[in-house]
Amino acid sequence: MFLSAMPNELLWVIMLLLNFTLIVVLYRLMGKTGLFIWIPISVIIANIQVLKTVQLFGFTATLGNIVYASSFLVTDILSENYGKNDARKAVCIGFFAITIMTLLMNLALVFKPDQSDFAQEHLKAIFTMMPRIALASLAAYILSQLHDVWAYDFWKRRFPSDSLIWLRNNASTMVSQLIDSVVFVFLAFWAQYDTRVLLEILLTTYLMKWLVAVADTPFIYISKRMYKNIKDLPA
Repeated sequence: MFLSAMPNELLWVIMLLLNFTLIVVLYRLMGKTGLFIWIPISVIIANIQVLKTVQLFGFTATLGNIVYASSFLVTDILSENYGKNDARKAVCIGFFAITIMTLLMNLALVFKPDQSDFAQEHLKAIFTMMPRIALASLAAYILSQLHDVWAYDFWKRRFPSDSLIWLRNNASTMVSQLIDSVVFVFLAFWAQYDTRVLLEILLTTYLMKWLVAVADTPFIYISKRMYKNIKDLPA
């Protein structure tokens, strides 16, 4: 396959642009509802992808960073265009999405598979670790996302100019991403990896999310322009 021949770094950039483009498309087609839809998509996919470790830019990193970090772009768009109450609603949707997925998938593993089944062992390989991943994700998600919503509103009230969207977007997200990375990596992977790999994952996890936070800035400006200029944008 053509994509399989690409280096991880190029695939990472492609995934980055694809995530942000899909968010903008959903927003254009469905308005605020499209943003709410993206939240459970991002947290569920991220909690599965994070189990895979890859080499990126010479470091060991987990996948899922882009998809998960894109949820911060969504809450920032909601905070910018609709206010912190809608952003908090999106955080709650993400919380319930992780919780429900974990409960239902672990219940599914309890069912005795038929002799013809070929999926049970593969599902166990992914989802038996999921309760720990999910608990770590829930703790990190709630702390970081609520901070992000609060911080975005804090900076927006002090720097309300549209020309300073980049400031409130990055000032809120970069601190929130640090909170998220520290809480998640230590709760999810402590004793799973040796200290060197654990710290490397923490460093690369935050670095990747930091790069995503920088890269998403043009897309929040695009969403602001859409909100102001497109009269038929769905509510």
